[in-house]
Amino acid sequence: MPELPEVETTRRGIAPTVEGSALRRLVVRERRMRWPIPDGLEALVAGRRIHAAGRRGKYLLLEFDHGWLIVHLGMSGSLRHVHPDEPPRKHDHVDWVFDHATLRMHDPRRFGAVLWHPAEAGPVEAHPLLASLGIEPFDERFDGAWLHRHTRGRSTAVKQALLMGDIVVGVGNIYASESLFRAGINPRTQAGRIALPRYDRLAQAVRDTLGDAIEAGGSSLRDYVGAGGESGYFQISARVYDRAGLPCRICETPIRRLIQGQRATYFCPRCQK
Repeated sequence: MPELPEVETTRRGIAPTVEGSALRRLVVRERRMRWPIPDGLEALVAGRRIHAAGRRGKYLLLEFDHGWLIVHLGMSGSLRHVHPDEPPRKHDHVDWVFDHATLRMHDPRRFGAVLWHPAEAGPVEAHPLLASLGIEPFDERFDGAWLHRHTRGRSTAVKQALLMGDIVVGVGNIYASESLFRAGINPRTQAGRIALPRYDRLAQAVRDTLGDAIEAGGSSLRDYVGAGGESGYFQISARVYDRAGLPCRICETPIRRLIQGQRATYFCPRCQK
């Protein structure tokens, strides 16, 4: 958390502000993030124009002529518009200052990142944090056959396979539980034992779940807010996530909770076989 829908919602929220605009100043108040913010980054980007606001998985990519800023919101971060005169709060670590707007990164746990990838190092997709990522869930190549082909021989549980990020990116903990429910697949099932027709359902469920979450502005469970300071509301309509003991919305069987890889999984024991 934030996961792909929250990051995509943020990207859409900041794109009208940053695309085609010159970054007047980058203000760094705290360099000690998950990876230290590089020394000299402020001078490197000051006065330079941002051409595009992109996304790869859970990473925001701000493209300049001479490279990219790679921004990760960590476990508890957000990037939002603030009034230029608004004083920083505790945990407000970085500002992007434009003539017409200011964006501020808030990250209480400091698991986020602001890194630089120079153009001379090649395309940003070659950066070590991005190079091994799986396919985007909205890529036209992502389908049941893709999931089936890339899970052969894997004994790990299907939910864990979704979270690993080397097959498909952005299906974080909330949306993995929700997607598996929509597809009718038990999250404990070995990934390598699931047949192609069930993966066809799962691929569609992943796209539908993430699409619905983006339309809802993501999920706000702790600190996440969108670029305008608004909360996401997907969690209100969640079918299984964080509903342990409550009746399934389909069959009324109590939703169960278990721990997989130190993360909570929610599922319906009757609807998900």
